[in-house]
Amino acid sequence: MKDELSKAYEAQKYETEIYKRWEESGFFAPNKDSKAKPFCVIMPPPNSNGSLHIGHAVFVTLEDIMIRYHRMKGEAALWLPGADHAGFETQVVYQKKLEKEGRNWFHIPREELYKEIWDFTQTNKKVMEGQLRRLGASCDWSREIFTLDERIVKTVNETFKKLYDDGLVYRGERIINWCVKHQTTLSDLEVKHEEKDGALTHIKYSIKNSDKFIIVATTRPETMLGDTAVAVNPKDKRYKNLIGEIVILPLVGREIPIVADAAVEMEFGTGAVKVTPSHDPLDFEIAQRHNLEKIQVIGQDGKMTVAAGAPYAGLKAEEARVKVVEDLRALGLIVKEEPHKHVVGACYKCGRVIEPLVLPQWFIKVKPLTEKALKAVKAGKTKFVTEKFEKIFFHWLKNLRDWNISRQIVWGIRIPVWYRSADAHGKSEEIYVGTEAPKGDGWEQEKDVFDTWFSSSQWPFATLQITGDFKKFYPTSVMETGYDILPFWVMRMLMLGLYATGRVPFQTVYLHGLVRDKDRQKMSKSKGNVIDPLGVVDMYGADALRMALVFGVSAGNDIVISEDKIRAHRNFANKIWNASRFVLMNLGDDSKPTDSAELKKQKLTSADAHMLKRLSEVVKRVTKFLDKFEFHLAAEEIYQFFWHEFCDKYLEEVKPRLQIEGEEKRAAQAVLRETLVSSLKLLHPFMPFVTESVYQMLSGKEKQFLMIEEWPK
Repeated sequence: MKDELSKAYEAQKYETEIYKRWEESGFFAPNKDSKAKPFCVIMPPPNSNGSLHIGHAVFVTLEDIMIRYHRMKGEAALWLPGADHAGFETQVVYQKKLEKEGRNWFHIPREELYKEIWDFTQTNKKVMEGQLRRLGASCDWSREIFTLDERIVKTVNETFKKLYDDGLVYRGERIINWCVKHQTTLSDLEVKHEEKDGALTHIKYSIKNSDKFIIVATTRPETMLGDTAVAVNPKDKRYKNLIGEIVILPLVGREIPIVADAAVEMEFGTGAVKVTPSHDPLDFEIAQRHNLEKIQVIGQDGKMTVAAGAPYAGLKAEEARVKVVEDLRALGLIVKEEPHKHVVGACYKCGRVIEPLVLPQWFIKVKPLTEKALKAVKAGKTKFVTEKFEKIFFHWLKNLRDWNISRQIVWGIRIPVWYRSADAHGKSEEIYVGTEAPKGDGWEQEKDVFDTWFSSSQWPFATLQITGDFKKFYPTSVMETGYDILPFWVMRMLMLGLYATGRVPFQTVYLHGLVRDKDRQKMSKSKGNVIDPLGVVDMYGADALRMALVFGVSAGNDIVISEDKIRAHRNFANKIWNASRFVLMNLGDDSKPTDSAELKKQKLTSADAHMLKRLSEVVKRVTKFLDKFEFHLAAEEIYQFFWHEFCDKYLEEVKPRLQIEGEEKRAAQAVLRETLVSSLKLLHPFMPFVTESVYQMLSGKEKQFLMIEEWPK
């Protein structure tokens, strides 16, 4: 034993072998016959399109702490792992790969492209799973599931069919967010809104049969070619007499009405706005209310359509903007142009400005789903660890618009809808919705795939149904993920979980923050401040990284990390190692645990009694903090106790007693063993590798692994 314990803890020497032994033991899986209380966490499946980043290390650490703690408490603890096909995200990654190879995404046949991406993700998936192991994730790999698993696809299709049959899914021509670069729609939540410098152009629109005109202010002059009305607020006294009049659309000559609509802001510009239903969400709604025509003047390629007319058709929208203003100015119709900051929507992946277009898409009516989710959270069926996130959740839920779930991409689950064209006998187009293809000739499947969030929102119940664990483990205990995907994922899991099963998918929501550098800057490749979690693990060990990610960070707050902080916790791992080395060398090879009654019979000094009293207090406090999801306080409590009270004080005090045989030495040995083993247990969820390494060298240990030891009482 003495020979085994080198003077410094070498993480690389122990971690891989320890993890291999854990995994082979089968103890990551809950005991099927156990009648113990179930505790279940479903892993947010990492994208299978690249390596893990520091944000993944956060969720692995927090969820592994929970699972290891509840496993040691004797509960049936299930942590179900998975990997996400990440539709649009993966398509973007693969598109960049193809661009580097000089290949055009849009020229590759669909089946060939799908197969290429499949192979690409499966390779990445293996790498990513290896990285999860390196971080110490004690999840049950026998239950691992991919989001494109046939059984998941079947469940997703069944949910869609049920929504359709219940009248909650419809195909409609609505205004959507179109990314010109990626040639697909995005949901409202996938559009990032940015403030940009622009111009507010004031344009004269002549009133028919008069020499009067109305001045319209707009930030997008090029879309005026598709105007079908001018709108004013009905309460605006300036325009009361003009409501119902007809104006002549400049450059086009089309006659369009002046309508009154309460959605018009009187304070914006001149208080009179042009209505272009095909290119603005608000204008689309105004058009619906006033039964206005919709004219599309910008196409899916970002260029002006034939409907824009000569000389604008074929120009890029940005070019058309310049030309339209020039032509209006030449006709004396520009009153003024003024600098104007306005918020524009951009694709969250490429940053290109979103083009609002009217296209036929598949939508979910969200109101019936949001009402149930709202009610469930208000009733306390799902609780948020941090109250502020509950308020944010309610805000998103109350303001959610119908959800566009169709994407014009190849990579994903194809929507289970088939069409049969109208025939020569006057039979109209047929639509078939089902989980399998319809019988008969002439049917063609929908080319669009589901928004990834639609399938991943069914993840908790779909995975547990597949593994046969639904009855025992649903609803799951905790959903732990980043606060940035609260509206994308957490909210939608609640909506679809309640809809499909009648029960909430999880009892508690724990949201962690973003990882920032020592200057509290968000990590990004462009800033050069990204920390590679696996690089850090190679250098300092997984335990050091895990402890650094938890220490000093309460729920929902951003995580400040630096190499210095990680190095400090590598030093703590060394402290644990060296203190354990000292204790083990002084216990002897025949050391055995001492129960509490036996301990009391020992000839304890006041230092011994104080140490045992403090140990008892620390056990209570760490347990309480873990039960309340206050992981940072639990980590800080055991850190301070072990380093400063046990190592710095008690070990120094007992050193002389260990040199002399007798009752005092035996008492010191009993207290040393009790304190060390209990401390290793308390530390294990946070720093599993170093604690397990020490435990394996302990003589007279009761269990095969520290991982399945009983939590100290």
